[in-house]
Amino acid sequence: MAGKSRFTRLDAFAKTVEDARVRTTSGGVVTLASLLIIFWLVWGEWADYRRVVVLPELIVDKSRGERMEIHLNMTFPRLPCELLTLDVMDVSGEQQVGVAHGVNKVRLSSAAEGGRVIDVEKLELHAKNEVAVHLDPEYCGECGGAPAPENAKKPGCCNSCDEVREAYAAKQWAFGKGDNIEQCLREGYADKIDAQRREGCRIEGDIRVNKVVGNFHIAPGRSFTSGNVHAHDLETYLDRSLEGSDKHTMSHIIHQLRFGPQLSDEVSQRWQWTDHHHTNPLDGTQQMSDEPAYNFMYFVKVVSTSYLPLGWDSQRSSEVHQDHESTPLGLHGAAHGSSGSVETHQYSVTSHKRSVTGGDDAAEGHKERIHAQGGIPGVFFNYDISPMKVINREDRPKTFTNFLTGVCAVIGGTLTVAAAVDRFLYEGAMRVKKKSHSN
Repeated sequence: MAGKSRFTRLDAFAKTVEDARVRTTSGGVVTLASLLIIFWLVWGEWADYRRVVVLPELIVDKSRGERMEIHLNMTFPRLPCELLTLDVMDVSGEQQVGVAHGVNKVRLSSAAEGGRVIDVEKLELHAKNEVAVHLDPEYCGECGGAPAPENAKKPGCCNSCDEVREAYAAKQWAFGKGDNIEQCLREGYADKIDAQRREGCRIEGDIRVNKVVGNFHIAPGRSFTSGNVHAHDLETYLDRSLEGSDKHTMSHIIHQLRFGPQLSDEVSQRWQWTDHHHTNPLDGTQQMSDEPAYNFMYFVKVVSTSYLPLGWDSQRSSEVHQDHESTPLGLHGAAHGSSGSVETHQYSVTSHKRSVTGGDDAAEGHKERIHAQGGIPGVFFNYDISPMKVINREDRPKTFTNFLTGVCAVIGGTLTVAAAVDRFLYEGAMRVKKKSHSN
């Protein structure tokens, strides 16, 4: 009894006698209403506890030796695939000339015929079946006065039109349609070019570049570099015999251009506050020109962006993202699951266009804008890397302790308010009853 008396004195919840309690209909209604409100508010607390928010951070990008993926999908309605060349170069001195790995070209019919798909093949100027396998084994073709290329199948010889073109490119000679070149006449190279005059081309795929300042460009004709000079063989592209709609131009449509992997639909649905992973600034851009010698330039500022999902592991993420070479093009960061972050990029862009022959913008009402003469017709993308990095980290706004605290506050607060409402209704009813009795 001594122990019981000691705890009895500490009881903060004094009990009332059952006979002193008064139950009313209004009290029952208030009780049911308060229970419904409690359930609704507790469910809201649970939903808030399970909610995932994105916490953005801005830090200095201290990564080193990384490579960056560029995904492009562009259409050139007045440039045949035979004349299209993709080159990449950067300030580190690395050059990728005539990029073929990871990139496809799609031959399209002329715009007048609807631009339908004709053929799909790797981005190579000549197919493998064009090799002159039927020639005499002792045959050794001339290279048009140029030294034979190092990659010739028969050392010291040019047995195909493509090898002659390689030899001309090494000497920085214009090749044109291969007139008076035996190999090209045999393979019908000029006829194939003339057959594709009205065609267009769609180029699509992924390229991997150093994460430094650089550019990639799509220009007509085979490219070659000598010292610090980068040039293209434009003789076939600027054919003076072409007239009207047969002239080639660098008119283009950018269906998609992004730096880094695409975010999954699951992540996109969770992060509806941003849509940059679905719509990049250049997506849907269209530039048209009737002048062949025209240059389009895009100046891109690239910002590294990391998406850290719930449950990501920093060590695992570092391992999978350091392995660049073994990861297939276009799949980097796509199959690492929740243990790895998604490393991609956002970008902003400004554009400029001018005629290679020079002139001003009088046609647009700006005579004061004068363009220098010179350059290569083409579409150039000059990208610069920002020193800052954006990190979007997934997190839950509440811990389980915060959830329990919220539930207790909901229950206690709702019952207190309900008791006050019930007391108000009870007192009001009693006063009305007393007043009616007195009358």
